[in-house]
Amino acid sequence: MSKKDNGATLILAYLNEKNRPYSAQDVFCNLQKQHGLGKTAVVKAMEQLAVEGKIKEKIYGKQKIYFPDQSQFKDVNDADLKAMDGQISELSTEVQSITQSCRELDTELKELSSSLTTEEVASQIKELKAECSGYRERLEKIKSATNHVTPEEKEKVYKEHNTYVKEWKKRKRLASDMMNAILEGYPKSKKQFLEEVGVETDEDCKVAVPNT
Repeated sequence: MSKKDNGATLILAYLNEKNRPYSAQDVFCNLQKQHGLGKTAVVKAMEQLAVEGKIKEKIYGKQKIYFPDQSQFKDVNDADLKAMDGQISELSTEVQSITQSCRELDTELKELSSSLTTEEVASQIKELKAECSGYRERLEKIKSATNHVTPEEKEKVYKEHNTYVKEWKKRKRLASDMMNAILEGYPKSKKQFLEEVGVETDEDCKVAVPNT
């Protein structure tokens, strides 16, 4: 590409190959990275090509659109157009199928990437076996221990638990009866009364009486 040519030959070949309308900005963006064309050079080259009649120019408002001279292309009959439409349809279906396959392969790749390797699985199995061995040793020690709680001792604990719970309920009921009797002549609310006398209820401490 000579300096005098200013990219005109390249731009003309590009427009004829694509055979679709472009603005100078579009052509600059599409060719600048690969061929290093400046925007000013692209604008001048396209204007020059239009003046020479090598491409066509249309103005829409403030924007100029350029496209190849269609007289250089052969006419396409209806049969050829239908054949092209059929080919486009087939290719679109193929693209959709390939795109779906790519998505499935991408999903499979992500799953495999997040899975453990053979070495990691072997290491984890080794750790779990060691952990199981430790649990077995603890279980054997518990089974062989001589200081188990006897049924009599267990029964004694249950009886004491029931006794304390019954006493708890009894005292709770007595305290409630006393407060209700006082509150009959008390001018304020129960909450204010409890705050004044400094009483904390089971509910305040978030404690519930267990079942016997």
